[in-house]
Amino acid sequence: MSNSSEMPKTPIQPHAVTAGEVVPGDLVALSQEEVERQQWCVVMHTLPESPGTIRVTLRPPLGGIDREAVLAREQQVVVAGRRVDEAAVPAVSSPRLDAVRFRDGDRVTRLRAVDPEGVEVTYERRWGVWHRDLDDRTGETVSDDVVRGWAADADRAGYVVRHHSRPAREPSWAGPRRVVVTGLGAMTPLGVGVDELWRGLLDGRHGIRELEGEEFQELPVRVAGVVPVDPAMLLPRAAARRMNRAAQFAVLAAREAWGDAGFATGGTRESGLDPERVGVSLGAILGDASVLVGGDRKLRDKGPRGVSPLTTPMTVPSQAASQVSLDLHITGEARTVTSACASGTEAIGEAIDRIRYGRVDVALAGGAEAVITPAIMASFASMRALSDLGLDGGATPSRPFAKDRAGFVNGEGAGVLVLEAEEHARARGARIYCEAAGWGLSADAHHMAAPDPSGSGVALALRRAVRDAGGHVVDVVHVNAHATATVEGDLAEAGALRAVLGEGEGRGGGAGSSASAGGGVPVTALKGNLGHLQGAAGGVEAVAAVLTLHNRLVPPTLGCAELDEEIGLDVVTGAPRTLPADGDLVLSNSFGFGGHNAVLALRRVA
Repeated sequence: MSNSSEMPKTPIQPHAVTAGEVVPGDLVALSQEEVERQQWCVVMHTLPESPGTIRVTLRPPLGGIDREAVLAREQQVVVAGRRVDEAAVPAVSSPRLDAVRFRDGDRVTRLRAVDPEGVEVTYERRWGVWHRDLDDRTGETVSDDVVRGWAADADRAGYVVRHHSRPAREPSWAGPRRVVVTGLGAMTPLGVGVDELWRGLLDGRHGIRELEGEEFQELPVRVAGVVPVDPAMLLPRAAARRMNRAAQFAVLAAREAWGDAGFATGGTRESGLDPERVGVSLGAILGDASVLVGGDRKLRDKGPRGVSPLTTPMTVPSQAASQVSLDLHITGEARTVTSACASGTEAIGEAIDRIRYGRVDVALAGGAEAVITPAIMASFASMRALSDLGLDGGATPSRPFAKDRAGFVNGEGAGVLVLEAEEHARARGARIYCEAAGWGLSADAHHMAAPDPSGSGVALALRRAVRDAGGHVVDVVHVNAHATATVEGDLAEAGALRAVLGEGEGRGGGAGSSASAGGGVPVTALKGNLGHLQGAAGGVEAVAAVLTLHNRLVPPTLGCAELDEEIGLDVVTGAPRTLPADGDLVLSNSFGFGGHNAVLALRRVA
């Protein structure tokens, strides 16, 4: 219910008259106190009661129940200087809601009907609480008991309260398909496989090491997140020779994810899948920069004949995606996304859409990178982007959100998810980790390397991811932050998270938590454990975000011994924390040089 279309728009100009002068259609207040409270009634009828009194029937101007008052003819009342068509004012009563069983998705509307300028306010129930704005975490919320109290008191207080049950789902045409995660694979500085990654995160270990090669000795920074095994040793020798290091990581992570999803070793044909209905979508910035560097060195040392014919195909960033498609005989598509450090997350988002709209039924998606080379390390050091804290005492030099953070640590690895159309996964009885519910992109348009300090581009990507997932901000229960441990980058991301998720006390609590004045959503950052895996970061962090939802456990942020007070987020530190139950969306953030912003939204599957 809203303002009656018959209600005049002329301003209210109160003036006193006697009760004997009022007529039907007058807008009246019986006292000056009612005028000050904007509490008016429409005169519906007047009848003589006695020679000195009249009986008036009054109704709230925006609808409600009638009440009668006997007034002395000479009694002073206030009229609004506004006439109303009394026949257009509805007679309504607010039903009691004591016996109604509320469900999430129900709406309640509340209108202060005695105020001619009253506006109907809508509350929607989500996670057992009524929200006035589902996209404002710090906005007004009320309980079921309060809503029932509104309804019980509405007629007396001059309100109209209506309950609208959650609409039943109507059969409709087949729209975008739901996408789920059924398999996970990873190669990271914490070790080989997803189990090593997850245990290392929960245990608070890091995989950052000193670079021992002679070519690194003159560099000002010589630490990086290095995968602790040679991936070539885990592959057949002939196959490994034709892959760059990033592609080797990608193939090993893809094989693990493929098997974790319940598919047969070997690939699509062995699994009984149509290879044309399966795709690959991987992110990479450079892939493996060492191949090009090595080719140039051989050219100088040995001349043209010393350069391998494999140099070019092993240099291109798309080699990881092509090698995964070759290894598992995937012919549907093999795409590569290159958008700086947002590459892995954007590649997953692209795969979600390819499945949603029927282009493929299954996709391996994530990122792979191997860019720990002297030139790239030197370049990052020249930018003053690398941490120079070293490995003293075994502490991680990568310290996201910490007061003493000093820059990021370069890293390498791969993280791959198996995504499937839900009906495809359920038809084969697959184990489902969670829903890949949506994603969001934006661009800062600010600087070639520095983040926009306002965080507005990041905030746009966050909102778009939540909206694409069909959710609301109040549904967000955890954020896996990009947080590279650069001073400006962490502040920009934190500001964006506060702008979108609101400020307030954290909801989580629990062992090892470090709640501050903002956010209210548990936030964790993994680069203290891993370093910054560049184009692979989004894939590996998506794997961790999936496991956070699936296991309902948030890993702590390593290296954040003292939270920078300007961050203003509920950063989980010290020990894992149980994932709060009053939400179902987890966001995984990735941001890259040039202002590339990508956010993945994952939803808990009941």
